[in-house]
Amino acid sequence: MKQKILSSFALIAVMLALSSPSPAFGKHPQIEDALRALGAAKQHLQEAAHDFGGHRVDAIRAIDEADHQLRICMQY
Repeated sequence: MKQKILSSFALIAVMLALSSPSPAFGKHPQIEDALRALGAAKQHLQEAAHDFGGHRVDAIRAIDEADHQLRICMQY
């Protein structure tokens, strides 16, 4: 239950961040698509019943880092 609540909050945070107008909004549609896909993949990993052979935590960390880097790219 706690995991689902955290996943919901994470998804809402991603949706809010993507819905906020940015100076580069619309300039980088492929990056915006990637951010949405990363959010969906992260939610899937968080809600999964298994740990993907022990790689779930590392995969979520990698998604968070990719999300961070892409948001920096969106500023240009």
